[in-house]
Amino acid sequence: MKATGFISLWTLVSLPCGQLANPAEHEDVVKHAIKLHRGKGAVITQRKQWVLESCRKLSGLLRQKNVVLNKLKNAIRAVEKDVGLSDEEKLFQVHTFEIFQKELNESENSVFQAIHGLQRALQGDYKDVVNMKESSRQRLEALREAAIKEEMEYVELLAAEKHQVEALKNMQHQNKSLSMLDEILEDVRKAADRLEEEIEEHAFDDNKSVRGVNFEAVLRVEEDEANSKRNASKREVEDDLGLSMLIDSQNNQYILTKPRDSTIPRADHHFIKDIVTIGMLSLPCGWLCTTIGLPTMFGYIICGVLLGPSGLNSIKSIVQVETLGEFGVFFTLFLVGLEFSPERLRKVWKISLQGPCYMTVLMIAFGLLWGHLLQIRPTQSVFISTCLSLSSTPLVSRFLAGSVRGDKEGDIDYSSVLLGMLVMQDVQLGLFIAVMPTLIQAGVSTHSSIFKEILRILILIGQILFSLAAVFLLCLVIKTYLIGPYYRKLHAESKGNKEILILGITAFTFLMLTITELLDVSMELGCFLAGALISSQGHMVTEEIMCCIEPIRDFLAIIFFASIGLHVFPTFVIYELTVLLFLTLSVVIMKFVLAVLVLSLILPKTSQYIKWIVSAGLAQVSEFSFVLGSRARRAGIISREVYLLILSVTTLSLLLAPALWRAAIMKCVPRPERRSST
Repeated sequence: MKATGFISLWTLVSLPCGQLANPAEHEDVVKHAIKLHRGKGAVITQRKQWVLESCRKLSGLLRQKNVVLNKLKNAIRAVEKDVGLSDEEKLFQVHTFEIFQKELNESENSVFQAIHGLQRALQGDYKDVVNMKESSRQRLEALREAAIKEEMEYVELLAAEKHQVEALKNMQHQNKSLSMLDEILEDVRKAADRLEEEIEEHAFDDNKSVRGVNFEAVLRVEEDEANSKRNASKREVEDDLGLSMLIDSQNNQYILTKPRDSTIPRADHHFIKDIVTIGMLSLPCGWLCTTIGLPTMFGYIICGVLLGPSGLNSIKSIVQVETLGEFGVFFTLFLVGLEFSPERLRKVWKISLQGPCYMTVLMIAFGLLWGHLLQIRPTQSVFISTCLSLSSTPLVSRFLAGSVRGDKEGDIDYSSVLLGMLVMQDVQLGLFIAVMPTLIQAGVSTHSSIFKEILRILILIGQILFSLAAVFLLCLVIKTYLIGPYYRKLHAESKGNKEILILGITAFTFLMLTITELLDVSMELGCFLAGALISSQGHMVTEEIMCCIEPIRDFLAIIFFASIGLHVFPTFVIYELTVLLFLTLSVVIMKFVLAVLVLSLILPKTSQYIKWIVSAGLAQVSEFSFVLGSRARRAGIISREVYLLILSVTTLSLLLAPALWRAAIMKCVPRPERRSST
């Protein structure tokens, strides 16, 4: 009975396709459905009666809906012609009628969508998982659309309610005389309404139809103490301010970035608590590492491990903490450039350019060889090799802080060579990030398009080289004509007040950062060049600026190294300790040997002894492998397992770096000149 009744009902609703316009068509559809139903051989009177009554009821509802819609249209026309109503009252009544019209139409559409969904499910193959998945996706999209429409209707009802309140207020004001204070408040209220309308962006309506925008179901979560009565008033305030957390079906967590009402100040207290917690716990962790002879940066990493997902899991705003930590990298590289004058850069530029390029090519060659033996895809082998070829600039900068800058008269300074090569690796990082989209496409390309992909990569390399040339030409112009007058003006204005000096230097650093970013070059290179340009003004200028910027750098560097600890997972390292130690030692030894080999070929004979120190500084993996690995995992270049291996090898190599650096310093630097940089 149910199957036969469904066929008749389906005939009723599918023939008009949701566009029944008049009662005559409804009657024809009902008669046709009954005729078809009788042709199926139904012999029981109850079945006939049930189908007939169901069809008549549905047809009657549709006919009644059309009658109500006509009445609503007439009512809207009558309201618009009524001269006795004010504009606010007309707006409210018309808005209410339109909302009711939309509700009737959406209810009718929901009936037909449900019938179509049932037909789709009956026609599908329950053994075909792909078909069931597609049906589920279509139902999910329909539910999302329905939720969005209902949300919009609710917002419109709120607007109608607001119009009603406005109309009532206007009627009350017309019936009584207002005092001077009431008139002032009324003018202020109208001005505030206009202000809200001007600053409101309607971001939801503007972006819902944009290509690539998807509707998602999210959960809105209040504070952890949501069941506590004493926090009820606090939660009500947070709900009104929009400070609760949203979680989507992929377990991504979101916080408010821009409120609808910009007139009310807001603060993300989760982010504040995270920074406060990191600042407090970093002190004992850094203190402990100093006591046992390790660099303090490892204490900050341990702090991140303890507070991160693998520890107490108390950091809620992970993305915000990492973003703030990036400023630690910016200021670290600025101070590196401040100590790295253009004269020294000019002295070692050939070595700095050739060394990283040769090392990267050799790493990729070894990666492709091992990938061929282990049957790994070439795109994955190239990515992993390039990722592991990079070294940590912030870490080496800490090693070089306060170390000897010149060893022998006329010889090349190892710190200049090391920093120059690291800067070139930062340039390679920007190049690699630019090439990654092409690398992703190459992973799924056919052999017929391989030449097109190679051509695209060559074009990208040409664009990067052109951008580098433009950057260095701009630096030459700034050094020749602008940086001197700019600093003298800052120095004159900042006498007795270092605020202007700090702000001016920071603004200049961010300007160079923005320029290199616009030219598709690494932002870190812009920070380094900003420091190098300012250092060209002399040693006294360098010392003055360093005293002002170093405290800011130190605090932000704590946040940066703690953010690295958020991605360290000790349990995974312990489970796979043997494999990870073997992989880490293999990577460190390979990078050290390749660096020694390359430097032996390009260094002058009188400076061959510094190759051991430079190689020791390059024999770890950069923390930017975290960023590259996360992008590659999202793009499908590497799997989850490879991503975790890269994170673990990077972390262990950074832990081994201080020991290797000390060993190289002990071997190559004479004892009277040796100064601990760790």
